[in-house]
Amino acid sequence: MKAFSFATFAKPSLWTCSSYIRQSSTPLRAIRNTARKRGYGTRSRIFRPKSKGKIIVAAMGAAVSVGTLAVGFGDDVRHAYEAAERSGRVASTLFVNINDYRVTLNANENIEDMEAQNKALKDCHQRCANRTLKVLEKNGSIFIKLGQHLSAMNYLLPTEWCDTFIPLQDKCPVSSYQSIEDMFMKDTGEHISDLFSEFTEQPIGAASLAQVHLATIKETGQKVAVKVQHPSLDEWASLDLALTRFSFSTLKRFFPNYDLEWLSSEMEYSLPQELDFALESKNAMRAKEYFSHLPELPLVIPEVLWAKRRILVMENVSGHRLDDLAFLDTNHIDRDEVSAALARIFNEMIFGANAPLHCDPHGGNLAIRLNPSRRGAKFDIVLYDHGLYRDIPMKLRRSYAKLWLAVLDTDEEGMRKYSKEVAGVTDAQFPLFASAITGRDYRILTSSVATTRSDEEKKMINEALGEGMLQQLVEMLGQVPRIILLILKTNDLTRSLDENLHTRQGPVRTFLILARYCSRTVFEERVEELRGMGSLFWPRNLFGLFRAWAGYFRVECKLSVFEVMIWGKRLVGISSWKG
Repeated sequence: MKAFSFATFAKPSLWTCSSYIRQSSTPLRAIRNTARKRGYGTRSRIFRPKSKGKIIVAAMGAAVSVGTLAVGFGDDVRHAYEAAERSGRVASTLFVNINDYRVTLNANENIEDMEAQNKALKDCHQRCANRTLKVLEKNGSIFIKLGQHLSAMNYLLPTEWCDTFIPLQDKCPVSSYQSIEDMFMKDTGEHISDLFSEFTEQPIGAASLAQVHLATIKETGQKVAVKVQHPSLDEWASLDLALTRFSFSTLKRFFPNYDLEWLSSEMEYSLPQELDFALESKNAMRAKEYFSHLPELPLVIPEVLWAKRRILVMENVSGHRLDDLAFLDTNHIDRDEVSAALARIFNEMIFGANAPLHCDPHGGNLAIRLNPSRRGAKFDIVLYDHGLYRDIPMKLRRSYAKLWLAVLDTDEEGMRKYSKEVAGVTDAQFPLFASAITGRDYRILTSSVATTRSDEEKKMINEALGEGMLQQLVEMLGQVPRIILLILKTNDLTRSLDENLHTRQGPVRTFLILARYCSRTVFEERVEELRGMGSLFWPRNLFGLFRAWAGYFRVECKLSVFEVMIWGKRLVGISSWKG
């Protein structure tokens, strides 16, 4: 099991901030001027000189308050001491970092050399990231998960922060066998040996919240995978969530325009769900049931045998990572077919009526295995970790489909209309939002989004954050509905995996597949509307039905022609991409 990773959202478009950039002579001066306008200069109440000692004293006071409120008064002295120590690490480091930024920004006000200013700010980023990494590693538990989230947020955080946190992806805790044995006894009333004839003491994989062991059921002899929660999570989860909330609310107080409280709010909502393996079992079985009616999609969801809140026993279904190109090529698995299968699976989750949306679709939760007997494809895609699911309201599904059809048709008026309908974004925020949902420079959207991203385009998008776009992006992400952020995660997954697979056709096929699902959604809505107006065979309704069907049929024809071209290439011996 791979560590949790917050799938990266798209960075903002350079086009969006071009008018803003023209107001300043250099990128760093733009940032400095923006900071001064927002009250971060030397005259700011926030940056009024304070001693480092006072800041740390305030931090420790806050730490004690947060720790005491979180653990309550009934815990033993050891637990209360550890809680205060845990809280102290977070709060003191938080305030030392805030002070470091205060001093650096104030010092830069007196430096005219832009290169020197830039270096000073980068050094500050690195110092603060290094301090924070030590705290995350020392506290462990949910803080590892938080660090993994932040390491992937290069659309929002400086490079120094993201790069520093990358090692957390592979530094997940491993709980001892004895602690797992004790948890089994507490949760089931039985020893591990009572339930399993074999149980590997070392896990085959570990993540921030759980680890997986291979086992054999004693009664049936079936080989299974047993997912167990880290026992220490129960002790510290409530405190860690309180500290996360405290950290982001404190950052908001010092930097009002850099509001990341939505991150802690999302964690407080989603984490209890992810920690309930009984709920995960229900989600997995619901998704398995839904996709059982779509046998043409090569999706496999492991069967759950039984589950408790902290223990999940499921069939053992293993596979290789989707980006294991050597495995794909050795087994003659067509990368384009893998990309197309992923596009169909996740578009079905987004646009299918009453479909469940898997909200943690990172690479570690997906695997691929060879299956020569599967009709239409010689592989299975295995989907793990079903702890976090959401349902997309039908109205939102339909508006989102219309938004994408407008994008694919380069209809800017339609894009603006449905962006507001889907996410409530303003006209000023629209270019940034359009770049976020597509992962493309906004200017590309006025020509064709179904083209491969060039290295130059990626560089332009990356550099846009340094040109004063950060605050706009933070504001927008704080305003859009949470479900939209989760949909963006899914979009990003298929987009990044498609790029990593180095497919022969690039993104053209995946966009055609997306268009098919969007057209189907809009067609179904139109049919529903016409039925509400009376018989479909009434002349006016029949004409409306024909127009709706024609739009859907047009997309179907395009995709069918493309599929025939691919089939023809295979028939005449043109192989898939080879490295």
